[in-house]
Amino acid sequence: MNAPKDDLYAEFKEGTKGREVSTTMAFVRILSKLLKDKNIGKFVVPIVPDESRTFGMESLFGQIGIYSAVGQNYEPVDAGSLLYYKESKSGQYLQEGINEAGAMSSFIAAGASHITNNLPMIPFYIYYSMFGLQRVGDLVWSAADQGCRGFMLGATAGRTTLSGEGLQHQDGNSHLLAYPVPTLKAYDPAFAFELAVIIKKGIHEMYEQNQNLFYYITLGNENYVQLPQPESVKDEDIMSGMYRFRKSNLKSDKKAHVFGSGAIMNEAIKAADILESKYQVSTDVWSITSYKALHQNAMDVERWNVLHPSDTKETTIEMCLKNESGVFVCASDYTKAMPNSIAKWFPSKMIALGTDGFGRSAGRGDLRSFFEVDANSIVANVLSQLMKEEKINTKFLEKAMKDLAVNPAKNNPIAM
Repeated sequence: MNAPKDDLYAEFKEGTKGREVSTTMAFVRILSKLLKDKNIGKFVVPIVPDESRTFGMESLFGQIGIYSAVGQNYEPVDAGSLLYYKESKSGQYLQEGINEAGAMSSFIAAGASHITNNLPMIPFYIYYSMFGLQRVGDLVWSAADQGCRGFMLGATAGRTTLSGEGLQHQDGNSHLLAYPVPTLKAYDPAFAFELAVIIKKGIHEMYEQNQNLFYYITLGNENYVQLPQPESVKDEDIMSGMYRFRKSNLKSDKKAHVFGSGAIMNEAIKAADILESKYQVSTDVWSITSYKALHQNAMDVERWNVLHPSDTKETTIEMCLKNESGVFVCASDYTKAMPNSIAKWFPSKMIALGTDGFGRSAGRGDLRSFFEVDANSIVANVLSQLMKEEKINTKFLEKAMKDLAVNPAKNNPIAM
């Protein structure tokens, strides 16, 4: 298969230039362009179990039609609208109804088509992230077992990104559930350029290099400015699992490194701004696109070094951080087990912030404050570590905690 050229993805590297969009919307734009590609468009299989309009995918109804073996034998209620529901015998879009097991089975059928039919297909299965690996985990394992290829996309991902629906949709564990599946790569992109790189690389690996693996990518529904890809950041850095997004220019004896991913990346950037402007802490911002990739790489390198004592290697984390010092704080929208899974390879103690516990019905800001992954919580943890390193004193920290509205009497979010 001839994958699309780089120019198909070029617009995403430039960012949205002030316009606020979600990573879900960025994905729909990428998918629409792939469907129009003359080389692979006809092999792309979009699959949605429900909520196509929630994901902003209704434009595809008219573009490629929804597959139905009998066509459309009724007039849809939205027939008078521009983006009306359109079923067709020649439709390319699979909408399975509220049926994750059926949709995942369609994903396996398309994703394993290169084996069963000698015809590679490229399924993109998008769904509420909480209803993927948690609900149909056995079918995900079966997909791996059958040599499946394709993309699973967990939309409205993360514990704090979908406001107001409480426990039902708030996903803080899907990336952990991806760890045991051998051929499943898992990424949590924060920006459209990261998402575009991951999809481009995935298509190359699966359909040009013919590797039997598949991808889990999380998407958010929060609108914010999609920043451009920094000139210093290569595609390989994004795929490796981590890269430095922004290096500080502030000269200070107090140094911190803040790591964000997915929905919490913007909180990491805000935290760095507060640390530098208010507390004169020189702070680098890092993006972790894949905890699983970092963990797998570290495990591979550890094994190599045991077997090759005269030819040892460094992990991705060690290569990135070997010349760095200071405080290290990782914040994600998933349980603390995620960042803790890579903690041992950091140069010094790493503080893990995550969303352990049940979800809550509240706005994003309140949820991130409740789970202690918001910018103020990140700042508080950095300052606490600086106190332990004797870079600031106790009174300085206590005053900062008050300024940051951090309540020391607050219950642990994981408590029932």
